[in-house]
Parts: sequence; structure tokens; C-alpha cells
Amino acid sequence: QVQLVESGGGLVQAGGSLRLSCAASGRIFSAYAMGWFRQAPGKEREFVAAVIWSGGNTYYADSVKGRFTISRDNANNMVYLQMNSLKPEDTAVYYCAASWGSDLSRFRANYWGQGTQVTVSS
Repeated sequence: QVQLVESGGGLVQAGGSLRLSCAASGRIFSAYAMGWFRQAPGKEREFVAAVIWSGGNTYYADSVKGRFTISRDNANNMVYLQMNSLKPEDTAVYYCAASWGSDLSRFRANYWGQGTQVTVSS
């Protein structure tokens, strides 16, 4: 079992930055691929970014490529999402997720966090 708790969401103006954090607890955190998803009102949850267990490989949705950076700190069981050049369309609840899989382009979450709200004003 892995428990995930997100933090760092908030209100920011377009063009600004935020860093989301995800604290993980449970066994063998370093064995999981970790990812971030988001869900805007009235829309389905969508994949944002993922990082392999070693941190050496990452994968991003086209909509955030070049603006967002995912990273992880296995020593402290943390995952981060640095979000730069934010746009109003980035407004959503952001969820941290853990997966046993290794194919980041087909990330399937086994565990979810509770989510943190990100609001980008124009």
C-alpha cells in the first residue's frame, strides 16, 4: 500500500509558477513510477506527467511539455511538479498517482492522492 498526499496548490496569475509536492508513505516507494493527473470542472481526468522509479526517464502530455517538470526524491519519498508559464486552461484539481507499471506513456495508476486545487487567473 502507498498513501499519497498532495500540497502546493493555490491561486496564481497567468504566466506565474507553482510547485506541487506529493508526499508518499508506505512500502517500497522507489519501486513505483509516479505521475500527476488533473481534472478540470466538467472534464475527464487527464494525464499530465510521469517519472520512472529511478527518476531517469520522464514523460509529459503535449499540453504541458516545456512548461512543467516532474521530479522525485526517493530518499524522502517525495514527488514534485514544477509548473511554469501557467495558463488559465491549467486550472484543475491535480492528483498524484503511483503505478507498478514501467511504460510511462501508458501510465495506469494503482494509487491516488486526494488532489490539490490549482487556479490560474487571466
